[in-house]
Amino acid sequence: MGSLAYAQEGAAAAGPGPLVQFLPLLLVFAVFYFLLIRPQQQKAKAHKAMLGNLKRNDEVVTAGGLHGKIVEIGETDVRLEIASNVRVRIDRSRIETLLDGKARKDSKEGRGGKEKG
Repeated sequence: MGSLAYAQEGAAAAGPGPLVQFLPLLLVFAVFYFLLIRPQQQKAKAHKAMLGNLKRNDEVVTAGGLHGKIVEIGETDVRLEIASNVRVRIDRSRIETLLDGKARKDSKEGRGGKEKG
């Protein structure tokens, strides 16, 4: 009676460690953070600083597209003069852009330079 020798199967190879499995997820999160989240935070910080530095006679553009000059600044709202003797009150946070001298000149040229300044 002969004995049969069966070859033993080797132990199953261990799968990748838990860190290696989560590495792609961590890389995707890092890409989203640096391409989306961080720039948005920096933009919000710059907008908040711009709102804090507003003063009378600054020319601004609102989120609704109104162009005007600040005539009065309150704690939460601003009064804009959008035409001669036409003043509107808007929420301070709705101011999108503070126009500098170059931007004002460009916007006047875009309308044919017919605006009185």
